[in-house]
Amino acid sequence: MPKLTIDDIEVTVEPGTSIIQAAEQVGIEIPRFCYHDKLSVPANCRMCLVEVEKSPKPMASCALPCGDGMKVHTQSEKAKQARKNVMEMLLVNHPLDCPICDQGGECDLQDQAVAYGYDRSRYEEEKRAVTNKNLGPLVKTVMTRCIQCTRCVRFGEEIAGVEELGVIGRGEYLEIGTYVEQMVTSELSGNLIDVCPVGALTSKPYAFTARPWELRKTPGIDVLDAVGSNIRIDARGGEIMRILPRLHEDVNEEWISDKTRFAVDGLKSDRLDRCYVRRNGRLEPATWEEAFEAVKTEAKKRTFGAIVGDLADCESVVALKDLMESLGAKNLECRQDMAQIDPAHPAGYLFNTTIAGIEKADAILLVGTNPRTEAALVNARIRKTWLAKRIKVGVIGRKIDLNYPAQYLGAGPETLAELAEGKGAFAGVLANAKNPMIILGAGALRRADGYAVAALARKVAEKFNMVKDGWNGYNMLHTQASRVGALMLGFVAGDAASWQKVDALYLLGADEMPVENIKPDCFVVYQGHHGGKVAARADVILPGAAYTEKSGTYVNTEGRVQNGLQAVFPPGGAREDWQIIAGLAAVLGRKLPYETLPQVRARLAAVNPAFARVDEILPAKWTAFGKDGKCDAKPFGAAIENFYMTDAISRASKTMQACTDAFVKAEEEKAVAHG
Repeated sequence: MPKLTIDDIEVTVEPGTSIIQAAEQVGIEIPRFCYHDKLSVPANCRMCLVEVEKSPKPMASCALPCGDGMKVHTQSEKAKQARKNVMEMLLVNHPLDCPICDQGGECDLQDQAVAYGYDRSRYEEEKRAVTNKNLGPLVKTVMTRCIQCTRCVRFGEEIAGVEELGVIGRGEYLEIGTYVEQMVTSELSGNLIDVCPVGALTSKPYAFTARPWELRKTPGIDVLDAVGSNIRIDARGGEIMRILPRLHEDVNEEWISDKTRFAVDGLKSDRLDRCYVRRNGRLEPATWEEAFEAVKTEAKKRTFGAIVGDLADCESVVALKDLMESLGAKNLECRQDMAQIDPAHPAGYLFNTTIAGIEKADAILLVGTNPRTEAALVNARIRKTWLAKRIKVGVIGRKIDLNYPAQYLGAGPETLAELAEGKGAFAGVLANAKNPMIILGAGALRRADGYAVAALARKVAEKFNMVKDGWNGYNMLHTQASRVGALMLGFVAGDAASWQKVDALYLLGADEMPVENIKPDCFVVYQGHHGGKVAARADVILPGAAYTEKSGTYVNTEGRVQNGLQAVFPPGGAREDWQIIAGLAAVLGRKLPYETLPQVRARLAAVNPAFARVDEILPAKWTAFGKDGKCDAKPFGAAIENFYMTDAISRASKTMQACTDAFVKAEEEKAVAHG
C-alpha cells in the first residue's frame, strides 16, 4: 500500500486513494467545489490544487492517486497562490448578492472565498448573466451564481438516475440547464440543493424564510416512509422551518426523499390542537377531563378494539397495547391496509438483506413493489449497485418506470409460481447469482391470497439458495414507519378484519383505514395530530403530537431501532401520545407501570429485547411462513399511487399538492392523451 507524506505527516492508504481522501484521513482540509465523495470525479473546479514535490505545476488533489513516497504540501506558498488565482477566476462573474442569497451563511463559496481567496478583484468588465430555469415547485434557481462544478449534473446521472440536467454551450456561454425546457422529475431532486456549493440551487418553499444562525437544530427520524432516514429538524421558536438529511451510511447515506424534505409545511395545516366530544351528533370542543370521561362511560359497557396507524412511535404503541390488554381487548391491529403479514415469523416481514446489504447483491427480483415510490432511498441503493456491477433486475407486478434497466417478467402470482418451480427466463439469472435477493412489496400481500403469495416468495428464496450463512436475500419492503415496530411488539390479535366486529374502536393515528367498514353504532376514539375523514367519524378526538413534536422510537423496514428527539412542542392543547394513553389509563382505573420516557423505553425492551439494541440489526431466524394455497390470477397492485401524498402530513402539505399537480396529474393527462 502507498505510503506518502502530507504536510510532514506520514499516511498509508489503500491503492487508488486520491490525495484529497488521504488528507481527510489525517485531518487536513483541502478546499473543493466539484469534488463530492458520493459522486464521480470531474476535476474541473481546480480549487483543490496542492504542491507535489518533483511536479512542475500544482496538481488537482481530487484526481491524483496517491503514490508511494509522494511528498505533498497543502499550505505552501505555491499551493496558496494557486488557490487564490482559482478563486479569483470563479468570482469573475459571480454576483455580489450574499445579503439576499438563501445560501448565505452556509455557502461553500462564501466560506472558501474568505479562507482561501483574494481580498480584491482585478476584473472590471461587466459580469455575465444567465437565465434562471424552471425545475419545478421544489428547486429554486439563480443560475448567474452557478460556477459550473457539475455536481447537480452528476447527482442526476449517478444517484437519482434522471438525466435531465446537463452542460450546455462552451467557454463564456457554458451553463447548466435542461436544454429542452422541463422540470426535474426525480423523487430525490431536493438533494440538488445540498450538493450545490453555491446559491444557484436552493429550496423554493424555504426561500427567504430564515437564516441558518436563527435555527435550532435537532436530530430526528423520518416517518413518511419505512426507510427510517436520519434527518435534521431545523426550528425557529415553535415552528419547523425545514428538514435536512443527516449522514447514516447504512440507511440513507446523506440523501433524503423530496417528501421527507418538503412535506414539512403539512405540519402546520389541518392540525388538531384540542379535544372534541360528539354531542347530539356534532363534534364539539371539550376539555381533557370531559373527553376522558366520555371514553370511561363507554368503556364500562363496550368491548374495545385498537388500530395503530402508519406514523405511530413505539412508545405509544406499547402503551396502547398495555391499556387494551388491561381492558381485556382481544382485537389489536397494526395492518390497517389488511396486508396478510405473519407476525410470528420476523424473517418474513423484515428487510433481511439490510439496505446497505443491497450493494452485495448480484441479482434482484422485485415482486409487487415499486421501490421508486415506496422507498426512494432503497431504490437509489439498487441503482448504485446496478451502476457498480450492472446486476440483473427482474419485475413481477405492474410495469413500472425505474431509473435503471429491469426485465419485466409478468403481472401476478403465476409468474412467481413458475420461478418457484425453477422455470422462466429469470430463473437462470437467479440460479447463477452468488447473492440473489427478492424484495416483496405490500402490493403483493394486500390481497385475500396474501399468505399464499408470501409462501410462494419464500419458496423462490429457498429454491435459489437466497438464504445461507452470511446472507439472507429475502426482503419485505414496508411503506409504514410504525409497521415493523408494532409487529415486533405484538400489536396483532385476531384476524386482519377483526376490528370490523367490535363495538368500540381506539384509533391511534389510523388515518388510512376505510371508515366505511366501521359499524354504524361503533364508538370511535381517534387520537392523532391531523383532522381527516377518520377524525370526522370519531366520537371522541384526543389531539396528539406529530413526529417532530415528541421524542420517539421507530423501527425501519430492516428492523433497525432508532430514536428521534423532540424539536418543538405540540400546538395548543395537544400532548405526546404515550402520555395521553397513560393519562386515560389512570382515569379508567388501569394505571400503567411507567411515568417517564426512560421507563416506557425500559418497557419496550422488556417486551422485545431488540429495543435495547439501538441502531443495530439483529438477524432473524429463518422459519417457514405464509400458507400454501391457491393464488388468485389477478395482477399485483401498487402500494402507493401518488408518491407525494401518502399520509396525513403530506396530504396537508401545499408543497406536496403542487408536486402532485406538476408531476402526477401531468403524467396522467399525458397518458390519457397518448391513449
